[in-house]
Amino acid sequence: MRLCHIDQLPDGASRGFDPHQVGQDTVLVVRQGERLFAYRDACPHHDTPMAWRKDAYLDGTGRHIVCAAHGAQFDIATGLCTLGPCLGESLTPVTLQIHNNGEVHLATNNTLETPT
Repeated sequence: MRLCHIDQLPDGASRGFDPHQVGQDTVLVVRQGERLFAYRDACPHHDTPMAWRKDAYLDGTGRHIVCAAHGAQFDIATGLCTLGPCLGESLTPVTLQIHNNGEVHLATNNTLETPT
């Protein structure tokens, strides 16, 4: 399932995706250099969406993913909560495939739950 082209994800930025077209982003992707980190768009604290506005998943420094609902901070590379009410828990990783032409796709082994 295609998400975007890698050039549509600026270095140091985050973006949400709605691959199942349910009207709510269910995947968040952060780009750091040529590496992409993807997670289910749900805080492990209460399963709430993470962004405080469309595509706004990072703190002001761009070094952590932040849950807008609870202020929990997560390591971009591992998804581990390093500060907040879900300390020690992790975001659910999502596997991506980056094709030679730069197209970014969800890997077929992902099982994303769609919001109800």
